Order: sequence, then C-alpha cells, then structure tokens
Amino acid sequence: MFFLHPLTMRIYPNAKINIGLNVTERRPDGYHNIETIFYPIGLYDVLSIEPSESAADYSFSSSGIEIKGNPEDNLIIKAYRLLRTEYQFPPIDISLLKQIPFGAGLGGGSADAAFTLKAINELFDLHISTKELEYFAAKLGADCPFFIQNKPTFATGIGNIFTPVNLSLQGYWLLLVKPDIHISTAEAYAGVTPKVPEIKLSELIKRPVGEWKNLIFNDFEPSIFHKHPKIALIKRELYEMGALYASMSGSGSSVYGIFKKAPNYKGKFVDCFTFLGKIQ
Repeated sequence: MFFLHPLTMRIYPNAKINIGLNVTERRPDGYHNIETIFYPIGLYDVLSIEPSESAADYSFSSSGIEIKGNPEDNLIIKAYRLLRTEYQFPPIDISLLKQIPFGAGLGGGSADAAFTLKAINELFDLHISTKELEYFAAKLGADCPFFIQNKPTFATGIGNIFTPVNLSLQGYWLLLVKPDIHISTAEAYAGVTPKVPEIKLSELIKRPVGEWKNLIFNDFEPSIFHKHPKIALIKRELYEMGALYASMSGSGSSVYGIFKKAPNYKGKFVDCFTFLGKIQ
C-alpha cells in the first residue's frame, strides 16, 4: 500500500535570467558551446501536486498564461513520467498557475520540470539525492538541472555544465520586459559567429554591477536587435530609466534591467509583459 500524504505540496518554480552569454564554439554534433551566468529571480509559477483520489495515472489542469498542446508534451508530465519509470508512487493531481511567459529566455518550463521532480521526491519520501535529481533533470533539458539547487551558476558546455559562483544581487531591483515577439533557438544561433572571449564571465561578474555595461554582453543581441528593433529599443529605454545594467536574457525575447532603486515605468512598455521585483 502507498502512504498518501495528507497535504497538497505547493511549490513556486522561479524564473532565471542570463547574465552575459558567450557562444564560444560550434560542436561537431551541431550544438554550440556557451558560457553564461544563470541567476534565479522572483518571478514564479505556482505548482500544486497531491496524491490523487480519482485519477488512474495523473490529472493536469492549468490557469494563468494559456498552455497549448498535449499535456504529454509538457515538461511537468515528462518529469512525472521519468520518475515513474524508476520509482513507485501513487497517481497525482497536478495544477499549475502559469505566470512565467513562454519564449522569454527565462527557463520557465525547465523550472516547472525541476520543481516537479523535487516535489514528488519530497511528497512521497523517495529519498532521491540532489545529484540523482540533477541526473534526472538533465534528461529533460540542458538547463533543467540548474533549478534543482537554484543558485547563481556559471554554465558552460551546451549550458549543462555547472560551476557555483559567488554572486549576490540582493537589494537591487529587477525590471523585466517581454514584448510579444517569438525568437526560435535556430534563429538566435544563426546570427552568431562563435568566439572565445578573452576573459571568462566567471571573472567579469566579480566587477561592480555598474561596470558590467561595458564588460558583459549577450552574443545573441546584435543579430536579434537587427531583426527585431523593438527589443533593442526596450534595452535602450531601460538604460535611459537609470539601469546599471541591461541585457536580453538568453536568446530572448525578454530584456531586463538591474536598478539601485525601483524604477517608475508607468506609461512605458504598455504592450509588453512586465515584472518588477526586489532581488532577494
């Protein structure tokens, strides 16, 4: 018999931003090696998981931002399926309040998957180690393992080799802006000529945030800004508003600014998704 936990497990998968992104080389397998800094931010989905009293396998419901397509293609369900191949636990009911936008370079789907692994592990006392959780997460996506420990990380390889970094942006404010523009991964990489930077990002982030503007870059920006001037305009406006540092996150299309104090963006970015929060 299974032990049914009396409470719903409610968790808050968070987004991440990329601080800098260097495409360093094209690999023989067609992928690219990169280096970037993953940094967790306080934009969350809300995920609830509980043992099911009626489902034969699982039930899944969502609210908030619309999730299209077959639930079986959702990384949450893929995470559930992955653990079911290795461990025994009851059917579950899953509900998701989706607040992290898609196609934004924020890792929302990867976060949902990683937090699903952690929640099922805790809910049913599966005693899966952190290392094992990262192993499972890697089967779901290159950046999924980041969200297992969810700490500032220097990522290399295809974005799947992680080294912890001593970086804290606590006390700064983050303004995130995402226009209604979709950029495919193929489109992003097509505009980049790989090159190895003279100084690694893991060294550059040791400089004061106010110096990052002239030191830390996202290699996807030049070609994407050329094709989508609106994204370039958002970055420029963030600097005009007083951002210490502004950048596109990942391959976009979201752009963020880091500020010393909360910026007033009333009347700006009215046709975009926006998020403002103090970094913890």
